[in-house]
Amino acid sequence: MHIIDSHFHWWPRSVMEFFCKRETFPLARVNEKGGYSVLRQEHADYFLNSWAEWFDLEKQFEHMDGLGHQVDVVCSIGPLSVFFSELPTEEGRDAAIMWNEEMAGAQRKYPGRLWASAAVPLVDTRIALDVLNDAVSRLGLMGVNLPGSIGSDPNIDAERLEPFYARCEELGLPLFLHPTDALYTNSLNGYNGSLFLSLGRVIEVSVAAMRLILSGMMERHPKLKIVMSHTGGALPYQSGRMDKNTPRANLPQPASSYLKRMYRTQPHRRDRPLCGRQAKAVLQQCPAHPELARSGFTRRAEARARAGTGLTTIT
Repeated sequence: MHIIDSHFHWWPRSVMEFFCKRETFPLARVNEKGGYSVLRQEHADYFLNSWAEWFDLEKQFEHMDGLGHQVDVVCSIGPLSVFFSELPTEEGRDAAIMWNEEMAGAQRKYPGRLWASAAVPLVDTRIALDVLNDAVSRLGLMGVNLPGSIGSDPNIDAERLEPFYARCEELGLPLFLHPTDALYTNSLNGYNGSLFLSLGRVIEVSVAAMRLILSGMMERHPKLKIVMSHTGGALPYQSGRMDKNTPRANLPQPASSYLKRMYRTQPHRRDRPLCGRQAKAVLQQCPAHPELARSGFTRRAEARARAGTGLTTIT
């Protein structure tokens, strides 16, 4: 079996060492697991605590090679993507470019096996466009990481970001929407982080996707490609409720019509018994990259998306 894992995290140590040099939040510190603890604020109930395997790409490939299948990967940032928007503007730009250069280096080292997506700071729209264009034209990255918030600001649908989304649409780039642990860690605190980890990320990715819909961003940009992580959050089974309330946003179509244009990653094995038939519609594709398109993944995914009734599922 040929598998393309489109929700794959590898973090370069050089970028984490950059965060380790910072004395103010956000910052990172080496932990006892051989990885890094990444902190946004003091006294947080939960903080990102990675381990050594996150930073060892060769070891991850070695593990995959022992699975008995051909496994290729699309690198995404995950919850760390918000940190580039929490740094001072110029520093965030430089850190994002550092990340993107590391990703491009891995993509060159493993051509046809690894594809990588870009970090883009979203605080300043002009800088966001500059970093985006550099990531694609100079570095050849195939997608963009979209955090669920801009730091603590949940408005990823801000009017000022319209040129950013328009440029992503023009380039045909998928935007990988992932929760960032920035919005709900305080309101869902307690229980050693178990409440936040169980529901906070689900809520964040759901709200972020609905902002793109209710703001009209998906309506104005019909070719915008959004890939939702973590099963699409709560939206696959709440689309009927979303449709009921869409008229309040004065959209010409129900919310579900926009949701059908979004992709979602495969459900976690613990979630699959609750996900029904849709969880079995696993697609292996990354729609914007020419090498992946030539492999036939794009054509199969688009055909299944047209035939489906909900968010298209990818590995």
